[in-house]
This record gives sequence, structure tokens and C-alpha cells, in this order.
Amino acid sequence: MSERCPAPHFLYREYALKFHRAMALMAAALITSLGLAACSSSDGADADIVTVNGGEPQNPLVPTNTNEVMGGRVVDRLFAGLKYYDADGEAHNEMAESIDTTDRKNYRVTIEPNWTFSDGTPVTAESFVDAWNYGALSTNAQLQSYVFGPIVGFDEVSAENPTAQTMSGLQVIDERTFTIELKAPSIDFETALGYTPFYPLPEAAFKDMQAFGESPIGNGPYMLAHAGAWEHNHQIDLVPNPDYPGARPAKNKGLRFKMYQQLDTAYADLQAGNLDALDTVPDSALASYQEDLGDRAITKPTAANQLIGIQPNVAHFSGEEGVLRRKAISMAINREQIGENIFRGTRIPARDFTASTLPGFEPNLPGSEVLEYNPDEAKKLWAQANAISPWSGSYEIAYNADGIHQGWIEAVANSVKNTLGIDAIATPYTTFKNLRDEVTAGTIGKAFRHGWRGDYPTMLQFLTSQYYSYSDVNDVGYHNPELDRLFDAALAAPTQTESYEIIAQAQALMIRDMVDIPIFNTVAVAGYSDRVRHIELAWNGHFDYENIEK
Repeated sequence: MSERCPAPHFLYREYALKFHRAMALMAAALITSLGLAACSSSDGADADIVTVNGGEPQNPLVPTNTNEVMGGRVVDRLFAGLKYYDADGEAHNEMAESIDTTDRKNYRVTIEPNWTFSDGTPVTAESFVDAWNYGALSTNAQLQSYVFGPIVGFDEVSAENPTAQTMSGLQVIDERTFTIELKAPSIDFETALGYTPFYPLPEAAFKDMQAFGESPIGNGPYMLAHAGAWEHNHQIDLVPNPDYPGARPAKNKGLRFKMYQQLDTAYADLQAGNLDALDTVPDSALASYQEDLGDRAITKPTAANQLIGIQPNVAHFSGEEGVLRRKAISMAINREQIGENIFRGTRIPARDFTASTLPGFEPNLPGSEVLEYNPDEAKKLWAQANAISPWSGSYEIAYNADGIHQGWIEAVANSVKNTLGIDAIATPYTTFKNLRDEVTAGTIGKAFRHGWRGDYPTMLQFLTSQYYSYSDVNDVGYHNPELDRLFDAALAAPTQTESYEIIAQAQALMIRDMVDIPIFNTVAVAGYSDRVRHIELAWNGHFDYENIEK
């Protein structure tokens, strides 16, 4: 990727005194490092900045509208919530002084005093309530609106023609206190409060949310380095927020998320010393990365999965015919062989729709034999589908070429082609954003690879986000009131054991309808340069960015 040399600019719109004080301290260094060094591919003048791999976010960086990993890894650095998750996935209070409940249905939240956004304005109870109401309101079309579904009043604000503008279950008591009323008790809700869409927003955001997303003003451990620090399709520069008072302060002098269209290029940069940390080693280097990197190679099972979805508006994939074809395709895929040949054992064949590292995981769900390679049964199911409507055309699987997906998608396509005798094709999209835009719009018109990387460590987070009928990230368009009821019951269960039992029932229903095609769970393979230390992969495969030192 070619380097660009932007002019330095520090007149960051609407930032107040606090930000300007911080910028005054850094101005001289930033003029050199951000203004001049961007012309150098070696980033020599930015020696203190930790460079990590990234990609172009799909949308402006608004927490309630960010549901993919390239945007999420940046948003989670810029904002702080009521809770945060450590590298092991444990939730801890961040802005919350207390979160009190006696019934897991009614909550009283008190936030810590003296928190501010990086424009100098205070973070108040209203900052949370306003942000959540904005995220839930249907006319704002936020991708993460579904997370507010448990709150009383969500149905009114999320309707196609909303009958209310705010959720009645949220009430501001005073500057530091607000209450939350849920429709039913929730076993997951408090844990979820560190998740991206639950972040607060400053008043400035509501003046022009699109513009705010291009230059977000947060309250997290980092802030944008300067106006224009998001150089689209190139890089995003962050610097430590000097006024962040929370438990995850930046231990480095800044992060640069470098955007790559090919992970092979990122790996070459890592080896050449032009990248400090790479969270995904390309499959082309899996045979050599341990020798290449030595003790700077990291391998860790993570809460992440890969699936192949197809929307019901694609010919031959609706109704009973679609169920039969998805099951046939699933049983035509030799997951174990592909995981070994392409990924050298760093992918585990999927056994459900979540991830094997999560509490409550059950590897032997009723009907899970459809996730096993069985060519004879695959052919029988395909023939049954043909009896409903004869197959025509080709089976395309879309993937983003800026990830490590070409090899395994081509292998999946070949496995399907050889087993079912149909024309199966791997179809590349240049970037993840390009792919996601069509998936989100429902216009992709073909199968597509997708995945989920846990935002907080529960199975319900994987399931409700992607398969609730009303979720805006229900990419496969599956809508089933019975599944919604089971999810609700699992959330309302009095104990984790009972919740896990209901989750198993829900997933058995999902297997019956073959709502999606799970392929792999991920064993993360990452690496770092000899210029950084304290590199750790978190439970979900992201780096523990704040603790990287250089």
C-alpha cells in the first residue's frame, strides 16, 4: 500500500480547553511525527507509536452503529463504558461506581464522578441514557439497536413508525445516577454493559452524528491524534487521553491502525520492522511463522467463529428447499481436512453456532451430525431439494480478500463442487467493508463468509446478536418467534445451568432449520516485533492494546 503525506492540522472541531491543553503538550512532536513521518514508509519519526494491523471500518465510528471488528477495535479504544473486559474476558466496573439490583430486572446505576469526554464536557447519567435512546430509535437505523431490546419501552421506539422517542425503562435520577427497567430478568445484562453500543455520547454527537463518527469525541484511554487522523483506507492514529481516569490507561505513546488489503503484506511489514503487532498471521505463513518469529509468535484458542451464510432472497435457498440445501452443503464440507491443510490445525471444526471456549458450550447438540463430513448423506439431501425445485446456476461464496479467507473458501467451494457435482465458486471482494455493505443491505445475492468475535464472553451474545428476529445484524435473515422465545427464556433463567439447557434447545432448533452453516472455531495465530513487549491476545483474539509497551 502506498504511503500518503497529509498536512498536519490540529484545529479539531468542537474540542474544548482540556483537549487543547493536551495537544499543546504534544504539538511539537505531532507536527513532526504525524505531519512529516507519514511520508516515510518506515515510520521512522513515529518510533514511539505502536503500529498494529487494521482495516477500513464499515461505517463512521458511532458505537451503536459499529458491529464489525475493524471499527470495533478503534471504538473500544476511544470510549469507556460502565464496565470493561480484561484479557481473560472478566467484566470489571469502569465508569460504574455501582450497579445495584435485587431481581436482575430493575437496576440502579451510579457513575464515578469527574469523568469527562475529550472535548472537556462531563460524562453524566444523561450521556448514557441519551446515547442508548439514540441507538434504539428505529429512525436512526443503528446496526446495534437490538442490544436495547430487553429494556422496557424498546418496542415503542424500535417500531417502523415509533410511538415514542425514548425508552420508558430508562430514567435519569440525577447527574450521576440513572435507572434501568428490563421487560424480564436477564442473566446477561449486567455483563453486557461493557459492550460497544452501551458507551455514552457527548452532547456534540447529536448535532451531526455522521460528522461525529468521522471525528469521534470519546472518554476512553485514547483519543484521535488530530483532526483527519482517520485517513480512509490508510490508517487511524490514536494518542493517549491524558484525562482518562479509568482502570485501563494507555501504557504506550499511541496506536496506529494500519489498513491492509492483504495480510501477506502486513506479515511482510511485520518481518521488515514496519509493523509492531499483527493479530492474524496469513495462512501462507502458517508453515513458517514459528521459525520466522520464534518466541514472538502467539497461539491462543479464542471466542471467534467462521460461518457461511446465505440470505433467503437467493434462488433455491428459501423454505424447505433452502433447509435441505444448507444441510447438504454443510455435510459436503470436510472441515477437519480443510482446517489441517489450510490452517495447520489452527481452526477447529465447529460444533455449534457459538465457540468452544465459551462457558456452557455443548459439543453434542441434537442434530449436530449435519456439521460432520458425510458425502453420501449430502447427496441424498441435495436430491431431495432438487425434487422440490431442480438446481440451476452456480453456488458462489463471497469472501473479503483483505483477510485470510481465500484459501479456505476456495477449499470449501471445491469440497462442495466435488461432493455435490455443482459449480461452486469462491468470489473475492476487495475489502471487508465492500462485502459487509452488500450483506447489510441484503443485496449480496450469493453465499458469504462471515464470523463473530465475542464482545463479551457468553454464548447468548453470539446467538442473540445474529439470530434474534429483530436484530439488525441478523445477516442471514432468519426470523422465528419460537427461537426468540427460547432466547428470552435463556436470558430470564434463574441459574446459569438452566440457561445453558435452554440455549441447547435453541441451538437444536437452529440446527433443525440450518439457519447458518458453522465452519470453524478459531485458534488465533499472531505475532509481534522485537520493538514491543507485554503483547497479549485477549479472550476474543484482539490484542490487549492498552498494555502494549514500546
